[in-house]
Amino acid sequence: MPPTAKAATIVQPGKIEVREYEVPPCPAGGLIMKMEMSGICGTDKHTYRGETTQYGGTVNQQTSPFPLIPGHENVGIVVEVSPGKTDFYGQPVREGDRITMCPDVVCGECYNCRHIFGYSWCENWRGYGNSFRADQHPLMGGWAEKLVIIPEAFVYKVPDGLEPELAVYTELMACAFALDKLKDFSNLAAEGFLTGGSVLIQGAGPLGIAHLIMARMIGAGTVIVLDKIPYRLEAAKSFGADYVANVDENSDDQLLELVQQWTDGRGADVAIECVGYPEAVPQALPWIRRGGMYLLEGVFVDMGEVSFNPHLIVSKGLRLIGLSNHPFTAYKVSMEMMMRYRDHLPLDRFVTHRFPLDKAQEAIDTALAGECVKVVFEP
Repeated sequence: MPPTAKAATIVQPGKIEVREYEVPPCPAGGLIMKMEMSGICGTDKHTYRGETTQYGGTVNQQTSPFPLIPGHENVGIVVEVSPGKTDFYGQPVREGDRITMCPDVVCGECYNCRHIFGYSWCENWRGYGNSFRADQHPLMGGWAEKLVIIPEAFVYKVPDGLEPELAVYTELMACAFALDKLKDFSNLAAEGFLTGGSVLIQGAGPLGIAHLIMARMIGAGTVIVLDKIPYRLEAAKSFGADYVANVDENSDDQLLELVQQWTDGRGADVAIECVGYPEAVPQALPWIRRGGMYLLEGVFVDMGEVSFNPHLIVSKGLRLIGLSNHPFTAYKVSMEMMMRYRDHLPLDRFVTHRFPLDKAQEAIDTALAGECVKVVFEP
């Protein structure tokens, strides 16, 4: 009989089961990875709730299919590999290597692949844990004992000494390279992310904490984090936030007063949306200084429309940037930066809860409740 592997499968919105799948042969040019850890991302929580439209309004607008094996923040050990297989940087990949992967599969041929270097905005995009029906393409998501990696997917060797607990959030740290996009605008007009600038982060979930870590690594000044869950606000403090505030315990006027107080009366130089709900967008506009910038990254899944006053954008000269994905060129450097800063920041506290596959419902419920930073499966 062919070998099998178990996987936590979202059968339909709100229903998750552990199912068993045949392990297909190692794909030519690809490999099979034995999973060590796979994270539960904010996108996975949206998928579980049935909020599945991604890249809306683009040529590759997509709705995730069910049944689906989620899991795109993955680290594991190579157990089968095609001869001559190399990683993203051309290094040989062998059995026994620990690797992580970019979940975004790109064609390399379309306009975006040929003109937007490094970013996964392919017109023919497919995403691990997002695009593949489990009954048609088994083991194409990380909430599983084994993961099939096709030859088009980029893989990265994990540096010796970097534990799975850190390597599992390499993809999230690559998302935090969005701050490099803000640095693109840095100039004498004081736009963009400047060394010593103030940063306001909406949301202290995994994406928000990853941006907090990155902001600290690359020279932020005052860092403010807003959330509604006390557990997460305390976590933000431990990762280097100077000030935190609970959005449920303060009115909009009170929050504006606090932000002004913490930024010498000007407002934040940069605000970053890591919440995932559109209501957060108009709320942030008053908190940003004149000439400041606002990076929207959390509203990756289409959650509908909100109204706001565009006069605030004009009168304050704000620059809004939407960024829907991360650079696949950022994986190696993300892991190297974690190695360098592991003694300066509590990076080992990022993963707060671990679950086996047979406790999939408890794992997703824990992630949804919010009394956590990063919840992972240990298949």
